[in-house]
Amino acid sequence: MTKPTPTTDPKDKLTRTERKDITRNSLLQAALALMGEGRSFTSLGIREIAREAGMVPNAFYRHFRNTDELGLELVEEMGIALRRLLREARQTDTANTDIVRRSVQVYRRYVVDNRLLFLFVSSERSGGSRILRMAIRNEVAHFTNEMAQDFRRLGAYKDLSTASLQMVCGLIVTTMLAAAPEILDLPPDQPMLEAEMTENFVKQLQLVLIGASSWKEDPRKA
Repeated sequence: MTKPTPTTDPKDKLTRTERKDITRNSLLQAALALMGEGRSFTSLGIREIAREAGMVPNAFYRHFRNTDELGLELVEEMGIALRRLLREARQTDTANTDIVRRSVQVYRRYVVDNRLLFLFVSSERSGGSRILRMAIRNEVAHFTNEMAQDFRRLGAYKDLSTASLQMVCGLIVTTMLAAAPEILDLPPDQPMLEAEMTENFVKQLQLVLIGASSWKEDPRKA
């Protein structure tokens, strides 16, 4: 009688680090899934996050000290990925209008593809944990500084001081964050509404940039 060939669990071939990353990501996704049910992040408990991820509570503490630390990981994940995508969108030799439109399209797609993550960011940006509010503000500062550096590299707004250029970029980032809830609330399969919203978004950013090009520095403060 032929002995059955033992099956190998694919997880057995993973390294300890890979298994740890999978478990960590499962906890992150579990927290987002609970928020997708209408829960606020601050109302989530460690036990229910672990249960949603199919783990015991002790497994949570092997990755995060508390829920705030898990939230910080979500904020960082959003910031790193989005900064990279928008940096790639800006690093093209095209007209400013095309760069703005491409950036809007990249941003809208990322928000839609990461709906739960942006529900979390939109909620925690103005409420909830002070630690997470500060983390989101730090990410906004990173966005602002990188955008200002790219504008300098492209030779845009040469007459603006560094402080004024950063103020302009801060307005752009704030406009983008404010647009996220509108993107998330857009009904599915409504191409005309989507096109209208995208066009309005582009125009808002263009108004900021037109204002920046017309801004006159106070020579006493330059």
